[in-house]
Amino acid sequence: MSLAAIVLTGCENTVTEMVTYKVNEPIYMSTSTFRNSVKVNKIPQAITSIGKMCFYNNYLYISEPQKGIHIINNTDPTNPQSVGFIEIPGNADLAIRNGLLYADSYIDLVWFDVSDPANPALKGRLDSIFTTALPTIPNMYGIDYATTYSGGSNGIIVGWELKEKTEPVDQYRGGWLKGGGPFVMYDLATSSASPTGTGSTGINGSMSSFTIYDDKLYTVINNNLNIFDLTGEKPKKATDNMYVGWNVETIFSYKTNLFFGTSTGMLIYSVADPLKPVYQSAISHAFGCDPVVVDNDLAYVTIHSGNRCGQSTNELMIVNVADVKNPKMLVSYGMTEPKGLGIDAGKLFLCDDGLKIYKITAPETLLANQLGHYTGMNGFDVIPSANILMMIADDGLYQYDYSDINNIKQISKIAIVK
Repeated sequence: MSLAAIVLTGCENTVTEMVTYKVNEPIYMSTSTFRNSVKVNKIPQAITSIGKMCFYNNYLYISEPQKGIHIINNTDPTNPQSVGFIEIPGNADLAIRNGLLYADSYIDLVWFDVSDPANPALKGRLDSIFTTALPTIPNMYGIDYATTYSGGSNGIIVGWELKEKTEPVDQYRGGWLKGGGPFVMYDLATSSASPTGTGSTGINGSMSSFTIYDDKLYTVINNNLNIFDLTGEKPKKATDNMYVGWNVETIFSYKTNLFFGTSTGMLIYSVADPLKPVYQSAISHAFGCDPVVVDNDLAYVTIHSGNRCGQSTNELMIVNVADVKNPKMLVSYGMTEPKGLGIDAGKLFLCDDGLKIYKITAPETLLANQLGHYTGMNGFDVIPSANILMMIADDGLYQYDYSDINNIKQISKIAIVK
């Protein structure tokens, strides 16, 4: 930031500065072009970046941020085969129920029939349903607030262009009174977890911001909870947007509750009435990115540093949530940089310094019961199911067979092409 001039105002504590700063201005696509961009490509595409995952009926669906969803036939985990790609501009997350795949496309919700995964069919779209959704910001600068929220007639915001601006800004006791320079808003849609995947519901990874409970789809985008009723021929917005908290990143459903991972802690809401989530409690932690999974009334929460997540804290926390109104911190363990995690058959799978696997006993003895540690990759998220672990990492999709806890082994890998 450069200072060109200072002009004193009527208040002795206020000055006007000519400030030069960098800010992201929106890039628009015409509404018609945007909504005609969704299409099914039966020619498999290389995965070039990591995103959210959903496992359904022996197929793995991997979101490539902002681009679309890869479809992987995982009937034989030792030889997974990519069978197609759904092009969805602005996609960040997905969930599957009863053969229908639901995905975000920036401000819209789209859904597909995936009863034949090799031939998915677009079934419909709800326009402008995610009113607070914005594309991922590719840098650490803020957005031009005025331009972003006054340019609706220009079309759909599909990206950002970093620009340098100089303008007068009133400064009062070190705080900004006007001007776009210091304002920062982050897209949290790309940050999230489904429950158990039983019946006809897919299993999501722990980093998901989509989850399905009781025939309802719950999504969190920029701290707003959206609820969709899935019982009809098409999804229906069931309630008004509900603000659930600051910097909400992930959702996990367990019993009749939703567990929200935020950058400062975990929030618990009851969905005993699925259309009226009720706040139960919260537990705080150091500032950092945060998914959560719950099993046997224990919540496992990771906090990792880096990028915009905040500080240097890297921990695995275990919280007793038997009483959701009064969660109790049991223990925390220092980690390298933990991210996604999953639980199956008494085993905890943790993306940290690669992949760590623990036998779950008492929380206080978890680290003493490590079953394996695989290094050489930067794990992002996992889905364990039926003795097969699927892990997305920065260099590929890894799969492990854990049917024999004394001989857990990698059985396949699909490389990410960068």
